[in-house]
Order: sequence, then C-alpha cells, then structure tokens
Amino acid sequence: MDVNYRVKALPPYVFVELDKKKKAARAAGRDILDLGIGDPDRPTPLRIIDNFREAVGKASNHQYPIGRGSMVFKQAVMKWMEKRFDVGITDKEVMCLIGAKDGITHLPLAFLNPGDIVLIPDPGYPGYTSGTILAGGVPLTMPLKKENNFLPDLKSIPEDVYKLAKIMWLNYPNNPTSAMAGYEFYEEALSYAEKYDFMIAQDAPYSEIYFNSKPISMLQIKGAKDHVIEFYSMSKTYNMTGWRCGFAVGGEKYINGLGTVKENMDSGTFTAIQETAAWTLLNCDEEAGQIRALYSRRARAFTKGLRTIGYEVLEPQSTIYLWVKVPGNMKSMEFCTRVLEEADIVVTPGIGFGQAGDGYFRIALTVEEELISKALDRLKKVKF
Repeated sequence: MDVNYRVKALPPYVFVELDKKKKAARAAGRDILDLGIGDPDRPTPLRIIDNFREAVGKASNHQYPIGRGSMVFKQAVMKWMEKRFDVGITDKEVMCLIGAKDGITHLPLAFLNPGDIVLIPDPGYPGYTSGTILAGGVPLTMPLKKENNFLPDLKSIPEDVYKLAKIMWLNYPNNPTSAMAGYEFYEEALSYAEKYDFMIAQDAPYSEIYFNSKPISMLQIKGAKDHVIEFYSMSKTYNMTGWRCGFAVGGEKYINGLGTVKENMDSGTFTAIQETAAWTLLNCDEEAGQIRALYSRRARAFTKGLRTIGYEVLEPQSTIYLWVKVPGNMKSMEFCTRVLEEADIVVTPGIGFGQAGDGYFRIALTVEEELISKALDRLKKVKF
C-alpha cells in the first residue's frame, strides 16, 4: 500500500538528511563538530529540575492531561504575557502545546480547506510548509531579502493572492536569519489581515533570545486578537527542548479551532511538566537572562572570528543562530557538504529553509567558546 499523496508532496526534511551524513561521518571515526540543529548544549537549569522532581511526585499529576492546559499553566501564561508584553489575555485565549511545533503543524488542519493559500516566509521554518501541505493547503512563499531587512515585502503580494489567503506565517525574531520586526511592520501586516480577513500566525519561540532591543508581541497592537495567534516555547528560553512544552495565545476563535483539532489528536502535555513550566515562567527570569547572555557572547565571538577569515556574516540581533553568506558561487548544499568533508563540521544549508535561503548557511550557537575557536580553525581549511 502506498502513502497518502499529501505525504508524497512533503519536501525532504533537511535536518534528517544532515543527520544521516553526520552519523556516517562519525561511524567512520571522524571527530564531527555539530553546528546544525539548534538544540541547546547546556542542561535545563537546576532549579527547574528540582521543581519538576516535586511536581512529578504528585499523584494528581499522573492522570491524562485532557483539555487545553491546566488552569495553573494558563494563569501563569496570562501573568507572563502581562508582565512581559503588557498584554492582557483570558483563559480562553491561551492553550498549552506539546512544544510550539505541535501548534504550528496542527493549526492549518483547523482552518484550511483544500486549495486555500498560506503565505510562508522564505527562508522559513519547514513546519509552516509541511503543515500546510498535510492540511491540503497551497503554500506560497514570501521572499525575505537582505535589502528589506529580511522582512516580507507585503506590498508586492498580488491582491488576488490576498483574497485567497487564509493564513500568513510570520516568525520574529527570525529563524534562520536572526532578523527582528517592529511595530511599523506588524501594523502594516495587520492592516492587510483586516482588509482581506486572514489570520496572522506569529511564531515567536525566540522572543527571549535577543541581544539589544526586546522583541514585541503583535498582540500589543489594538484589535490584533481579531486576526492574530502567537506561538511561544519553553525550549530555547529555558533550555527545555526535550520537555516539549509551549503555548499559543491569541483570538479565542483561533484557540478554539486549534484546540478542537488537538483534542481529537492527542491528550495534551504531562501535567507535571505544565506545573513546572508554569512555575518557570513566573520565577526564572534570572535563568532566562543568563541563557540570553550566553548566546550573545557566543554570537559576538563567532561573528568576529568568521569575519576575520573572510566570511560575510549578518549582524546577529537575536536567536541562537548566525546567518552567513555562502562564499563564491557555490550553492548552499554544495558548500555545506564541502565543510563536512574538509573541516568535519556540520552547518545547515540555507536551501533547507527555502529557495531564497540558498545563498546562505546557518550556524547554531550551541557549543562552548573553545569549540567555536576550534570550528574557526577548521573552517580556515575550506577553500573558496
């Protein structure tokens, strides 16, 4: 029996392909430096682990976590949104997720009919495209170009496309470019959503990994809840990637749609994890600040070193990545393959995030500074 035609339509997931090459190199006995997937190299802070030990010991946390999140978790998110962004939300405007990816890939199932258009940033997180395809939607890309500060040119999108659009994905701070967006851009995007009645899904898992100015929430704009849902994650902010916990906030109709899909697909996030995540949101600003400072130091050190040996690096503003121009006339996959073969380093080709990313590669800042120095020495061997 063959697989569904929608599964056949999914593009190759670049991280899986990279992992195969990395494992083959390690099986051959090579010392591989992995700067590919953005998984924090440091453990979850000890205070968070200690809190979880207590939460997991409660028998009341061992039952099915049915619903859209425990009231303890939702109230913590409500307080965090108020404290962080001065945004007031109700318990009907928030839900717990099994990581932000869970919400991102399930959202299209709640709102798309076959043939509906979804506007997707290019380069962008592959989950936007895969979720659209699996829901029967049509992904159309919005190129993110350096000359426009890696913001989509909203004026260039044809009116007939806007009329058929159901969802516009935004992602700031941006993976992979590390670009930021401000009020003016968000207000412009919201004006199109209001005019053509589509949803803006703002993916914000890097909202707390910034190096200068704080990112803002679209929900700070008056009336935004009528057209906006935002996705947040515990993963990068608190080194909790494996815990699989995030949340969505926004208009009640969007939370209801997503919630209905998830209630038919899974049974929610382990309640003990929700309890600890709630405590973390309210009590771990210091830990979040330390993690943010760590990535800032790494970004500065790596950027300086790369520029010294001839690479063009975009000035890092946020996230745990560097976005680097591919040297010469090589394609990104060709270059990244050469880096693996000649320098025993894994970096991510920009083509994995879309056609517009093909002139770049991404470096994850998930190694200590002595390994950054080691990577820089190895990169000197790569000829271009």
